[in-house]
Amino acid sequence: MIKRTLAMATNLFPVWVSAAAVIALIRPELMTWFHGPLISIGLGIIMLGMGLTLSTEDFKRVLMMPAAVLTGVALQYTVMPFLGWSLGYLFKLSAPLAAGLVLVACCPGGTASNVVAYLAKGRVALSVTMTACSTIIAVIMTPYLTAWLVGNRIPVNAAALLLSTVQVVILPIVLGIAMNKFSPKVTQAILPGAPLVAVLVIALIVGSIIGSGKKMILESGMSLLLAIFFLHLGGFTLGYALSFFFCRDRNTSRTVSIEVGMQNSGLGVVLAKAHFANPAVAIPAAISALTHCLIGSAAAAFWRLRPLENETH
Repeated sequence: MIKRTLAMATNLFPVWVSAAAVIALIRPELMTWFHGPLISIGLGIIMLGMGLTLSTEDFKRVLMMPAAVLTGVALQYTVMPFLGWSLGYLFKLSAPLAAGLVLVACCPGGTASNVVAYLAKGRVALSVTMTACSTIIAVIMTPYLTAWLVGNRIPVNAAALLLSTVQVVILPIVLGIAMNKFSPKVTQAILPGAPLVAVLVIALIVGSIIGSGKKMILESGMSLLLAIFFLHLGGFTLGYALSFFFCRDRNTSRTVSIEVGMQNSGLGVVLAKAHFANPAVAIPAAISALTHCLIGSAAAAFWRLRPLENETH
């Protein structure tokens, strides 16, 4: 009963994130207390929770489905960065907002994608494997892609970004995997509540950044919101179309679509806060977290009503 309740609460993650965003716009002070080191600690908790769900066996799956995994990860680090860079210019965003859009576009897939893949009746094992792979590769890809794409508009210290990525992503995941292997009883006790904790921490991060950046968000008008919306919509659409072109499997394409379209926006917030002087750089990542949750939920509902034959989870 408790596990079912926790699962139901976790599946409502778009509601929690939306509520946090609305509260932040109406009463910013209720959300902005969650700031500074708390955001980095929060992301570390999310990554630890992801690590608890993984084992060395999960990484062996890469050998079983190499084409799908390689396709998904390749699209993650080509489609999204290209869209982020292009939309920043298309919507004439200011340099800090454009940098923030590119930064979140260069982040790995988010853990929320695994939940959405499950709801959409996609290949959950594939989703988890792609998230793990893109997250590990993010140590190199996120800082250096960001520096390459926005370095001419705003200073970027790629080495510092790399160090932060290791600290807030890789170390907690490695700790989680170690706990899963060496303390399975502790892991099993924590695991049922970990996804809900992750969702609530994401909501707090979103609320904090939107609350602190309320004035800039309102001043930016629709251009920023549209740029972020089309970033994720483009990720879902191109992720599906291109993966189907390469893999010719609709269920795999659903999963890749979700993985490409949903970013680790929390990582984007932490990196923006730590390495960019202008607070506006963190705003696109916060709005991104809300946007991809809503699009992902809509996609999951659509696909859930259209089951495929011979589904594999």
